[in-house]
Amino acid sequence: MPTEQATAPHRERGQSNAVYVYGIVPADVQPEEHASGVGDPPSDVSTVRHGEIAALVSEISVDRPLGTPDDLTAHARLLDGSAAVTPVLPLRFGAVMSDTDSVEKELLEAHLDEFRAALEELEGHAQFVIKGRYVEKAILRELVDENSEAARLREEIRDKPEDATRDARMALGEIINQAIEAKRAEDTRRVTAALDALEPLVSERNPTHEEDAVHVAVLIEMSRQGELEEALGRLAEEWDGRVEISLLGPMAAYDFVMKREPAG
Repeated sequence: MPTEQATAPHRERGQSNAVYVYGIVPADVQPEEHASGVGDPPSDVSTVRHGEIAALVSEISVDRPLGTPDDLTAHARLLDGSAAVTPVLPLRFGAVMSDTDSVEKELLEAHLDEFRAALEELEGHAQFVIKGRYVEKAILRELVDENSEAARLREEIRDKPEDATRDARMALGEIINQAIEAKRAEDTRRVTAALDALEPLVSERNPTHEEDAVHVAVLIEMSRQGELEEALGRLAEEWDGRVEISLLGPMAAYDFVMKREPAG
């Protein structure tokens, strides 16, 4: 996948507005009438076209700081909504250029072949994120049953003051952390193996919680979403009471497009 690129705005004296760029789409894409972008009130979304590609953009004030939770939500909502119906190359949050001419010349024209090829690769595909979280009591019971030292330490600290068992508690905590890391790797492999038939691209994400069992992004054909849901449903039944699985998507292919800071 290509590198996302955008240039920082060059603000002319007296310039009050700039152009916020969300992502790159095929040139025949039209934003839906109700599509809205960053800003308060939300800005109207339009397209800047060059050849066979276009950029989803909206006008923003150069004096308005970006980064509110509403801005982040608006950015993702527009890209994910677009990805459900058309290939889209997401730009990182905060990609701003001085005007629409800059968007066309410095972004679209300068990277036409690169962006066009990437959109062709993404045609008919979307990203999904699979998240699994261990059920605390179940995974602790499993770890203790499998590890005699963990069982011994747990028995040692049972019903005893924390101060008197500090070393044992620290040792038990270390054993549990290492065991969960090993199980997370094993269960992640189990999930990806269950999806082999879908021929996905897979990007493993870092855990966001110490009890995360699985956190992966997959890029698959949109037409196979039902198969993805069925495969995860079978895993959810197999892991009932042990791991709680959730599925997010379809969304833009954030994990499969290389990112870098805008130049300028």
